[in-house]
This record gives sequence, structure tokens and C-alpha cells, in this order.
Amino acid sequence: MSAAKKKTTAKKSTARRPKRRQSPEKRGDFRAQRAAEPKSEEAKAAARQARALSGKQVRHLRALGHHLDPVVQIGKEGITDGVVAATRAALLAHELVKVRLLPEAPVDRKLAGEELAERAGASLAQTLGRTLLLYKRHPHKPRIELPR
Repeated sequence: MSAAKKKTTAKKSTARRPKRRQSPEKRGDFRAQRAAEPKSEEAKAAARQARALSGKQVRHLRALGHHLDPVVQIGKEGITDGVVAATRAALLAHELVKVRLLPEAPVDRKLAGEELAERAGASLAQTLGRTLLLYKRHPHKPRIELPR
């Protein structure tokens, strides 16, 4: 070995470890629990009326949702509580969500859209084949501005 080569010293890594995320209950986020509480029939009817979309709003949402990929899938078990919870979480994160109905799903595609929208508290913007487009406005920071 030549003397021109120098020894390299190992540098310590300065990268930090990623922080662990706390569960929503520990952070004080009880939105999921409040959303799961049963409502009276009058409250359900009022919520359904508030979710109704006009034709112009539906066209706007369909245009925004065209390029989206499905985030939630309904499989052979149908619309379960887990699917509804995943849909609610996706709607809270994105406001506009595509849901894919797999061929082995036991529910009719049109009925599945209405049922999932009702249980998730969302509006059904479109049913196209086995793909559903759901919209739910974010309660605090809405990102999508609907036309009037």
C-alpha cells in the first residue's frame, strides 16, 4: 500500500429516527368514536339532506375524481365495519375517494354505493361500472371548493 492513501474515518450517522406516532386516542382525537355513535332518524334525515349535491357539484367532483386511483376495495365479505371505517378514514384524509367493488363482492354495485355512502356519511358522486366515487367535506379544513 502506498503512503498516499489515507485512512478513512467512519462518520457517525446524523440521521434521526422517525418519531413514533401515537394512537388517535392518546392524541385526544375522538372523531372516529363520535362518527360511530348512533343517530336518531331525524338526525339521519337531516344529514342526508345536507349531503345532497347539485348537478353542477356532481360534475365538478367527477372531473376531479377522474384521475384518482381506488383507495378502498370491497371484497368477498361485502360492506363490513372495517370497510366503512377505512372509507371514513380515507374521506377524512382526502375528501374525494374512489372505491373499487371487486368481482367477488356479494352486493349489487348500485346498492353498494348507496349503502356505503349512507354508512360512511358521504355523498355518492358517481357509480361507473364497479367503481364508486364518494365525497365528504372535511369538517375543519376543506380542500375542495364546490361550485354553487
